[in-house]
Amino acid sequence: MDLVAVALLYGTQVAAGMSLPADVNADGVVNILDLTAVAQGIDADEGGIHGFSVEAVEAALLAAIEQVAAIEGLGEAPMRVTHVRVSYIAYDNIAAALNDVKHWVISDTRAVLSAFLQLLSEILVIPETTALLPNYPNPFNPETWMPYQLSKPTDVALTIYDIKGRVVRALDLGHQRAGVYQTRDRAAYWDGRNQTGEPVASGVYFYTLTAGDFTATREMLILK
Repeated sequence: MDLVAVALLYGTQVAAGMSLPADVNADGVVNILDLTAVAQGIDADEGGIHGFSVEAVEAALLAAIEQVAAIEGLGEAPMRVTHVRVSYIAYDNIAAALNDVKHWVISDTRAVLSAFLQLLSEILVIPETTALLPNYPNPFNPETWMPYQLSKPTDVALTIYDIKGRVVRALDLGHQRAGVYQTRDRAAYWDGRNQTGEPVASGVYFYTLTAGDFTATREMLILK
């Protein structure tokens, strides 16, 4: 949650005489130095992040980010800072900054921060258009992920059809926030089974994304 608090306010300029917890080193701006300070604090804690895999920490950070995003979506969030300009810096720029301070942060911490910032970028970046992206892997056996992006909050459903146009599997993804749903934690997942739980045969299948008034279809291939 400390990493989330700093990252959500990344780039914020703090007015003179104002205190902002995300400005960990109190230098008047929330930047890479504050993220580094938090990461060093995690490392210094007994056990630190070394007791967990990057994947485990990534999953925990994802849950924390989504909780914060949900709270932010309430409008008058208690964590919202007034009269402070909040900006978001692209993941690539933050990653480059992390490389610049690599002598301050051990490699495991950099890996965790990089994974965290990638997830954060997916949740905070609002794409200009809604789109259905290519599934991966493709061809696949027996599971695949079908990424997409939403330009606005909407109800999302994904339907899988066989070559004859018959519905194989219907996935109701519920109401989704605007953002990019690309990683395995966020993309639509299909285990290669039909509605009754039976594995489907090899062949060409189609998947259709319905998001509000948007509809798009792509092709995928199962090879067994």
